[in-house]
Amino acid sequence: MKSDVILKGFSIVNLSDMISELEEDRVKDILLDFCCPINKDVENFLRYKAIEFSKQSLAKTHLIFCSYKSKLVLAAYFSLSNKFIQIEREALSKTLRKRITKFGSYDQNIKKYIISAPLIAQLGKNFKYKELNLISGDELLKIACNKISSIQSDLGGKIVYLECEDVPKLKQFYIDNGFVEFAKRPLDRDEKDDLSGDYLIQMVKYLG
Repeated sequence: MKSDVILKGFSIVNLSDMISELEEDRVKDILLDFCCPINKDVENFLRYKAIEFSKQSLAKTHLIFCSYKSKLVLAAYFSLSNKFIQIEREALSKTLRKRITKFGSYDQNIKKYIISAPLIAQLGKNFKYKELNLISGDELLKIACNKISSIQSDLGGKIVYLECEDVPKLKQFYIDNGFVEFAKRPLDRDEKDDLSGDYLIQMVKYLG
């Protein structure tokens, strides 16, 4: 099965490639091995939505495998999509504004930057192997950002975007990894079953 090695010790497999090489029932069994009790949205997406989203090219999921007792186990995953985002000028530092103008445009009518950017739609570790510390959150996020940088080296762009719940520890994790908060988005109706609160924090990073 084709895989990329973006950080030493990890194998990254595109779910679409896995679907084309294995029977779909086998792929579903692999995905059901993933659990994330602290975020049911992350767990439910991989278990029940990721295959269909990959087939329709709505979001592409990448599985991260690590070696454990001479076999590969599913340690984490991330899903990528492409979105247009709107960012108010005041939400960004002067330096970030200058960088962003190269990859988007400023709409004078709505007073916002409009940018097409990759969205890290889902990001999660497999808690089934939590005690083994197969991968850290920093490593997982770095792998996702490295993948985006690799894609952008062919297509252009330097911006990555994500959304997270308004949880201080989670927000600080992304800030420590170079992301900047720029807005809040109200939850869609179908998101309220798996997510807490009424909105998601929107964050952006320049991949220098």
